[in-house]
Amino acid sequence: MANLAFHTVYKAMNHTLTIWRVERRLFFLALIIGAATFNFFGSLLGGLLMFGALYLLARWATATDPEILRILLNSAKFKNQYDPAKHS
Repeated sequence: MANLAFHTVYKAMNHTLTIWRVERRLFFLALIIGAATFNFFGSLLGGLLMFGALYLLARWATATDPEILRILLNSAKFKNQYDPAKHS
């Protein structure tokens, strides 16, 4: 008979790291693009609107799939469709 071992797994280990319920890398991307918009156009309202729009988009993306950024960045490495009948 095999020894069964039980290990405690905390819920926090399986959660993505978020800031204001947005994945942290998407949050900082929205923040930096908002700041760049402010610096480029010299408009605080423009920078805030850009950050707000990107924040809402990032919040939707995080709610849909927290790993969407990793999937999108890695998708360029793979072929669009696998054809088993095609020989290289």
